[in-house]
Amino acid sequence: MTIAADTAAANARADARPGTGPVPRPLGVHAAGLAFRNPIVLASGTAGYGHELAEVIDLDAIGGLASKAVSVSPRPGAPALRVGEFAGGMINAVGLANPGMEAVKREHLGYMSATHPGTRVLVNVIGFSIDEFAQVIAHLDDLPGHDGYELNVSCPNTKAGGIEFGADPAALRSVVSSARAVTNRPLFVKLSPALGTALVPAAEQAMDAGADGLTLVNTMPGLVIDVERRRPRLGFGSGGVSGSALLPVGVLATWRVSRALPSVPLCGLGGVSTAEDAVQYILAGATLVGVGTAALRDPRAPERIVRDLTRWCERHGVSDLMSLRGTLTWPN
Repeated sequence: MTIAADTAAANARADARPGTGPVPRPLGVHAAGLAFRNPIVLASGTAGYGHELAEVIDLDAIGGLASKAVSVSPRPGAPALRVGEFAGGMINAVGLANPGMEAVKREHLGYMSATHPGTRVLVNVIGFSIDEFAQVIAHLDDLPGHDGYELNVSCPNTKAGGIEFGADPAALRSVVSSARAVTNRPLFVKLSPALGTALVPAAEQAMDAGADGLTLVNTMPGLVIDVERRRPRLGFGSGGVSGSALLPVGVLATWRVSRALPSVPLCGLGGVSTAEDAVQYILAGATLVGVGTAALRDPRAPERIVRDLTRWCERHGVSDLMSLRGTLTWPN
């Protein structure tokens, strides 16, 4: 299927889904057939399954969230320490810890739809073989309470020597197409900045295989050393870098993919802590903007970013924030 045909198919699927009505201006957006009250989405791994944050974040103030990862079987995760800070942000190696798809279905997925029905929920799905992604989705798909899925293709394909699915074009196509075959809900594919010049081709391959949107970017591999102990700060050793240091990386990735796929909904992610950071992503071509590390440091940050986006639009005479999407002027 071509990208154009797949976009048409995504629009047809959207006609049968709830949550696709009008959105409030200036911040409301549509992405992959879903209506978001604003573009701010809590990043996977920082939002749990929603209920964990109910006492610290106003979940009715944000546009949506991507859940904690869900795998076929429970995962205990990486050894402590799992998270460390450094001057430019945070490094983590949580190890994709989660209770597994059965427990998530039984205990977690109904919360957001019951208590915050206007907040969109994407379930972050992980797998360690091609069929595991589709297996998780098929197990969860008959349950209301979520709007779509985010496929974390930065996982290692254990049946192919540990190479990331997103770095293997054939595996990436198989993961997305097999997931597409078992659901009509939107599929976002989360790609790694470590793909470098292969990022745009990977984005094109994901869309051609049936994705409805893309999340750009996942964390960047890194290492922080405790010089007193002469050991890595994290129990696993290396980890994923997030926070302010990742902002220019995520913005550039979003701009590059947006130029190649201008009609595709993109969730720009990495380093967002202010409204101005969010505007950078939108100018670069994003429709949604993820907030992760900033919310871990200050749970009120997402609400503040939403308020400040409204004020930014008022100051600049912008009646529809999406009118700015992809309007970056590149120097001659």
